[in-house]
Amino acid sequence: MIGLLRGTLLEKLPPDILLDVNGVGYEVQLPMTSFYELPEVNQAVTLFTHFVVREDAQLLFGFITRQERSLFRILIKANGVGPKLACTILSGMSAAQFVQAVMYEDITAMVKMPGVGKKTAERLVVELKDKLKDLDVAHASTPAAGQGPSIESAPSEQTILAPQLSSKEEAISALVALGYKPAQAEKSVKGVFSEDASSEQLIRDALKSMV
Repeated sequence: MIGLLRGTLLEKLPPDILLDVNGVGYEVQLPMTSFYELPEVNQAVTLFTHFVVREDAQLLFGFITRQERSLFRILIKANGVGPKLACTILSGMSAAQFVQAVMYEDITAMVKMPGVGKKTAERLVVELKDKLKDLDVAHASTPAAGQGPSIESAPSEQTILAPQLSSKEEAISALVALGYKPAQAEKSVKGVFSEDASSEQLIRDALKSMV
């Protein structure tokens, strides 16, 4: 099990990144709540990780905080929730917001995320309410002491050129990767688009508009 990676951030193509760890490039998918907290390219970052092995793929998911990874691991044990849906849920809600939605049985907020229908939301409330009541997410936006992202300069020659997408195209692509239908993703991004907004800001605003 790969539980933690510390290295240089080479690419940011939300919701995926490429992380250089001592010369080895790891492709990691992050929920957008963690993606927003990343430093700039060519800076150092530490991620808590969860490694998923399937017959057709090996997937690595990354999280800025230990609490968010703990919630992800609880989610993927629930009936009908795989890693991709768990990542989508944690992109639409922070760990604290999701725990609050479960504890207060806020089905309306949960069904606004792709892949979460009314029956799934109701099942998550029943299955997770007891498991989440002791999960400490009060400081889930703050990295664990000594384990969060450390920001340091990295040699510029380590830069890898990513495909040059516009901020709008990158935001739409990220939402589709998270499970939203292309038409829904495009409509949501267009609704919050501004010329000076970064792709991360467009994704954040688009997700907020859909919740």
